[in-house]
Amino acid sequence: MSIDWNTARAFLMTADTGSLSAAARSLGLTQPTLSRQVAALESDLGVTLFERSGKTLILTEAGEGLLAHVRAMGAAVDALTMAASVRKQTMKGCVRISAVDAYCVYLLPEIVERIKVAAPEISIELISTDSRSDLQRREADIAIRHVRPEADELIGRLVAESTAGFFASEEWVARHGKPASPNDLVPGDLIGFGNREQSAQYFCSIGIEVSADQFRLSSDNAVVTWELVKRGLGVCVMMHDISRRTEGVVELFADFASIKFPVWLLAHRELHSSRRIRLVYDLLADELGRLGVD
Repeated sequence: MSIDWNTARAFLMTADTGSLSAAARSLGLTQPTLSRQVAALESDLGVTLFERSGKTLILTEAGEGLLAHVRAMGAAVDALTMAASVRKQTMKGCVRISAVDAYCVYLLPEIVERIKVAAPEISIELISTDSRSDLQRREADIAIRHVRPEADELIGRLVAESTAGFFASEEWVARHGKPASPNDLVPGDLIGFGNREQSAQYFCSIGIEVSADQFRLSSDNAVVTWELVKRGLGVCVMMHDISRRTEGVVELFADFASIKFPVWLLAHRELHSSRRIRLVYDLLADELGRLGVD
């Protein structure tokens, strides 16, 4: 038996919406056309799929049993359509990269410059956000994150392990001296990230006991935090990849173990087969992996 996807899709949409008229609107068909498609599927299968209750259609036992199989057909058709669309793409087009603000400001411009040399016809859009862009909803094509991907639809590559330390400006050290350990910092020395309670919780998690009251300055933007440090207003934690590219800052507490965190490169499984996204993905992986070595 050969099943026509149009009739199967009509059944699926009718089951999801509960009415022929709503299903027809969703598919851009007339109601009589959709009714004929559902009837044709019932005839081909030799079963009754719906019973009418007033103006609502209710799945029969046979319809319930077949619905999961038709959903699987729909998912397969969607996957086929996406795979075909990404494979026919040329190297022209836009690739959207999502990363935290500090990456977008201090690290990605240098990397994007190298990508533009390798692929001048590709447009790059940087999305600066501390929230997780939904790759499945195409808010971004590629995301740089510090956590392993959990969704089955996403693929991820661990491209680097970055480190961070405590930094102050040369001006701040000249005025306050160079403290020997984090415990030598006094209230007001530390600049927090996020609100004061979040900052205190983070520092306690890495073994530094501080209270929220010790943070007299804080920001939920890492770029703002770093600018405050550069102006001599306090001490903050910053990635070594960024500090190496910043003049006038000094690392404190050389004996304190570096803070480590992973760098993951994420993309949707289907989008990863796009030529241009795959190219940018691989270039990003190479450049991010090289950051700590440069």
